[in-house]
Amino acid sequence: MLPRIDEEITFRKLEILLAFMETGNLTRAAEQLGVSAVSVHRALHSLETGTRCKLFRLEGRNLQPNDAAHALADVARDVLRTMAEGIRSTRELAGYAADRIRIGSLYSLTSGTLPALVMELKLRKPDIQTELVLGSNEDLLRKLRDGAIDACLMGLPEGGSDIESQPLFEDDIFFAAPATSALAGRGEVDLGTCADERFVSLTEGFVTYSGFIDAFRMAGFTPTVVMRTGDIFSLMNLVGGGIGCTLLPGRVRGVLPAGVKLVPLSEKYRIRQQIAVSFLRSRERDPNLLALLAASRKVKAGLN
Repeated sequence: MLPRIDEEITFRKLEILLAFMETGNLTRAAEQLGVSAVSVHRALHSLETGTRCKLFRLEGRNLQPNDAAHALADVARDVLRTMAEGIRSTRELAGYAADRIRIGSLYSLTSGTLPALVMELKLRKPDIQTELVLGSNEDLLRKLRDGAIDACLMGLPEGGSDIESQPLFEDDIFFAAPATSALAGRGEVDLGTCADERFVSLTEGFVTYSGFIDAFRMAGFTPTVVMRTGDIFSLMNLVGGGIGCTLLPGRVRGVLPAGVKLVPLSEKYRIRQQIAVSFLRSRERDPNLLALLAASRKVKAGLN
């Protein structure tokens, strides 16, 4: 069991002690704290009662701290700093962050949707600091549940009663072919006729990878994947370099390399992704997340 601290010693009195030690004067300490000089004097005397030792000596009409007062002040700084950090951590775990927000995102959303969302958030909370974490749907969902990020911009997660989501838009999946390929000139691509093509893909865990697998399952064959990569920009460059074809979401159209063409899939193979802002339901009262939700609704209206 921890030793009991005398009830005369409080955080407020330790703050008063530090103010007095920094200013060296009862009146200036009182002005700094917005209290009377008498209140400061009483608090300092109360600390002597609580510690059961002399902390000050009287020189004329002025109080002078002794070595014991300096020792208590050093401890008080550490105690108050630790407590302030503890309260901040507690508020974060309870869903009440203060001056920063950590947003996770898919790579494919960093060229348009994410900047628009952050700008809208800044309009509502100008002083907030935004930290960006990139990853796959699987990575982001794990980080969200582990508390490593506060919210994420990704494919709408399936199931999960602990997750709350605000849908933003739906995105069609296209067949992506090198510009030199005969497939690039078609009005649409029937995946059932592409069994002899070479393909490149994202690694497992990305929402686009899931769409890739689902599409070829419908086509009735396993594609020949010659290379996999962990981000969508590298994937597009592989297609542009003629390594193989792939499936890409329409949102990347504005950042496609010159050597890549997007072609609609034939009706029977068409797949759509739903993109959403997601966060833990237990944090739905967090002021930062409420501001993010308001920003996402504005972005959604603009996209529509």
